[in-house]
Amino acid sequence: MKQWFSVFLLALVLSLPAKAAEAFGFRFEDSAGKTHTLSGYKGKWVLVNFWATWCPPCLREIPDLSELSRERNDIVVIGIAMEYDNARDIVAFAEKMAIPYPIVLGDRASVAQLDDEEISLLPSTYLFDPEGKPAARKIGLITRAEIEAFVGAR
Repeated sequence: MKQWFSVFLLALVLSLPAKAAEAFGFRFEDSAGKTHTLSGYKGKWVLVNFWATWCPPCLREIPDLSELSRERNDIVVIGIAMEYDNARDIVAFAEKMAIPYPIVLGDRASVAQLDDEEISLLPSTYLFDPEGKPAARKIGLITRAEIEAFVGAR
């Protein structure tokens, strides 16, 4: 019973609608100069994660997101680094952490592509289904188990 309630609660939290995401796509250029668009990943789940190097919950979720990126061909992870002073520091940090997914140097324009207001808390994660429709938004720490439970329930 307790496990069922936990799954229900997780589904409820993850199924909250992503605002302003009905008729849009995103276009991000990562730190390596590659462009990523939502339409370019049709057929896959797309997870966009806003994070910062100074954010302890962000740092805790990086290993789970890295594993997902390496081990699941049906899930694309894009990390958007926010609130940084030097782009080279972000690239060096991503290399040190062996982050395998693309890192975008974020700003207000990045946020505006997914939301009509400021990100109020880091980390913040947006999940799009294989058809490119908003599926979930999670504010705060997200785990691989939560993502896989949500994706598996669809």
